[in-house]
Amino acid sequence: MNLEYRHTLYASYIGYVTQAILVNFAPLLFLTFQSTYNIPFSQITILGTVYFLLQLFVDFLAARYVDRIGYRKCIVIAHVLSALGLIGLPCFPALFPDAFWGLLTAVICYAIGGGILEVLLSLLVEACPTPNKPAAMSLLHSFYCWGHAFVVILSTLFFLFFGIEHWRWLALFWALIPLGNTFFFTKVPIARLTEAGQGIPIANLFKHKLFLISLLLMVCAGASEQAVSQWSSAFAEAGLGVSKTIGDLMGPCLFALLMGVSRLWYSKRNARFRLIPAMMGSAALCIVGYLLASLSPWAFLNLIGCGICGLAVGIFWPGVLSLTVKTVPLGGTAMFACLAFAGSSGCSAGTMLVGLVANASAERLPLGILAAAVFPCLFLIGLMLYHFLPKKAASQKA
Repeated sequence: MNLEYRHTLYASYIGYVTQAILVNFAPLLFLTFQSTYNIPFSQITILGTVYFLLQLFVDFLAARYVDRIGYRKCIVIAHVLSALGLIGLPCFPALFPDAFWGLLTAVICYAIGGGILEVLLSLLVEACPTPNKPAAMSLLHSFYCWGHAFVVILSTLFFLFFGIEHWRWLALFWALIPLGNTFFFTKVPIARLTEAGQGIPIANLFKHKLFLISLLLMVCAGASEQAVSQWSSAFAEAGLGVSKTIGDLMGPCLFALLMGVSRLWYSKRNARFRLIPAMMGSAALCIVGYLLASLSPWAFLNLIGCGICGLAVGIFWPGVLSLTVKTVPLGGTAMFACLAFAGSSGCSAGTMLVGLVANASAERLPLGILAAAVFPCLFLIGLMLYHFLPKKAASQKA
């Protein structure tokens, strides 16, 4: 079979569906893990935090070793570890005296795979010989959203018809997607973003003021997204008192669908809009969504606020990547690894802040969501700096 670069794009899209499974499947089961294995709420928080912290470590290593090992080998290893971790969710707890350590081991496996995916998928699409890179990047990241919604909808239907006590079979089903994509990535053509030795060294990257702002923006993008996404199911179920089915569909599912719509829309219409003003407007809308989700006295408005957050954060992550590639075109693997590191640190910070402010009580989750509103505020400030610093420098030179 003669595979082309469009097949590389397809494999990358499936890779982001895999990423969505890794990030969003386990949070649907947080309360189930708590009741099934008698795990305290504080340890449940650790699972999500460890996932993103371990991604940080993998992102850090990727900057040094991905070029040496090779793109293809790394992306294949990522899919194998992702599948192993998903298989481990139902299997590993029985191998440990304390089921928490089995769950944590599974999370560690797929966190390593997810970290590699986070660095490489965007890089592979940027390296493909395709026109309109911002559109391609936004479309790629929209598949994370469709994967997120697919995970929530199919999982919710499975729990509804077969019972949540059979979640282990569903975990094994989700593992089939990274397994299948493993073989896809062994065959598709893979291009390099920069030739060997052409990428800017990490030390030189940090001399770029705009790159430093990009890192701040990535931290805030990851935090703004995951603070709501990771906790919206538990927030709707326990904090708002709605059923799990309604909570999953109107919490994480609504969030993911609207985030996907935002990214797909921008991939089709990006030529008509300037990216930075569009992201500023999205940041302002995100702040409104956070306030509505956390402060409204009515549950349906809280859920609408979660959906608004999804719509608003849609272009945060791919938008920052596109801005940075334009600013530092020879950044190479090191640049993408640093941005992934920053994004993952933000994901961890957002998830952890909500859990800490909730203070081990699901009923206090709205306070945690309110505290996390600091991230879209910082994102808006960072965009202003990104927009005005070059103008200030130009005026000083003149």
